[in-house]
Amino acid sequence: MVNKNFLITSFLALIVLVLLFSFATSYKSVEKNTIVLGASLPLTGINSHLGRDVVVGANAYFSHTNARGGVQGKKIEFIQYDDKYEPENTYSNTIKLITKDDVFALFGFVGTPTVKRVLPLITESQIPFIAPYTGASFLRTKETPNIINFRSAYTEELDALVEYLTKQKNITRFAIFYQNDDYGEEGYIALSTALGKRNLQLMAEGTYKRNTLSIRHAIHEIEAAKPEAIILVGSYKPTARFIEKVKECCPQQIIFCPISFVNADALMGELHGNGENILFSQTVPSYDDFYSKEAVEYIKNLAFYYPEEKPSLVSYESYLAAKAVVTALKAINGAITPGKFLDHLKHVPTQTLDNIPLKYHNAQLLNQVYLSNYANGKFEIIQKYEY
Repeated sequence: MVNKNFLITSFLALIVLVLLFSFATSYKSVEKNTIVLGASLPLTGINSHLGRDVVVGANAYFSHTNARGGVQGKKIEFIQYDDKYEPENTYSNTIKLITKDDVFALFGFVGTPTVKRVLPLITESQIPFIAPYTGASFLRTKETPNIINFRSAYTEELDALVEYLTKQKNITRFAIFYQNDDYGEEGYIALSTALGKRNLQLMAEGTYKRNTLSIRHAIHEIEAAKPEAIILVGSYKPTARFIEKVKECCPQQIIFCPISFVNADALMGELHGNGENILFSQTVPSYDDFYSKEAVEYIKNLAFYYPEEKPSLVSYESYLAAKAVVTALKAINGAITPGKFLDHLKHVPTQTLDNIPLKYHNAQLLNQVYLSNYANGKFEIIQKYEY
């Protein structure tokens, strides 16, 4: 006998696919007064800092654009739904954005497991999917031409960290603390690959469950291996607790290496500014580089549109991604269509962001990794790698 729940689920999935196909084949014959972008991201819960900063950074530039007439006289509207960093919420939010809100493009989604859950919807609808805040490898393939990443991949971040630590610090004993889901797995594989290229092996690993602070087991798994460096592939709150507890239990000088998704500014807030023995991986330069026109403009517009928000690497990245989006939209002649938009974004001028070069490669626009230390209230770049 056929399972009733299976039939219901299959029927609902068919309806969704029909709606998405309708979107893909009919978009867009009606001219609108706004260009609507949509996101599903964490606005509450343990990763709310990430979602909020993505919204703040993007809207700081979109508001700046709208105040100057928008694009072809159209205002940019950026709408968001809270998914609490839970994939099923992301799925329902994405269906709503595409079928109910009729968005022009999806922009600024946050997270690897959340984005992976909606990948079939994105692929089927062929809607532009721009600048997700993740370095996942499955978003960087030739099979999904409607996906354009802004940031560098996790494979590049992990390669840069291992290159620096092995060449500059002579470190050979690596461990990893990671989130036990698709995000953590991406980091684990990327680290293993980077170590393998240098004939090294991972000494220990420890995991924790997404949206929790359950780190005790991970510390137990790692401390006995006596690592010299621990790669951190998590979110900022459990990562902060992990760093504090490891420093308490392990007398040796371990270098802690959070990748960009950890959210460096929020992590430093949790650690009360104590950046000792922490090596950060960034996908954009520091926002307090006052030799950069982009950094100066970002600080100015953030202060104007969000005077109570502090600058952060996350909102800076989102601001820069929004500027690339607007640049591509403004380059379109005639009707603004998804196809024209994707083409112009893939061919956005290299110097669009002043001293931060853009080049569409490996389905992403940025191909740099910056390593930094936190000192005197600033992220100071100590090494830059090109990919």
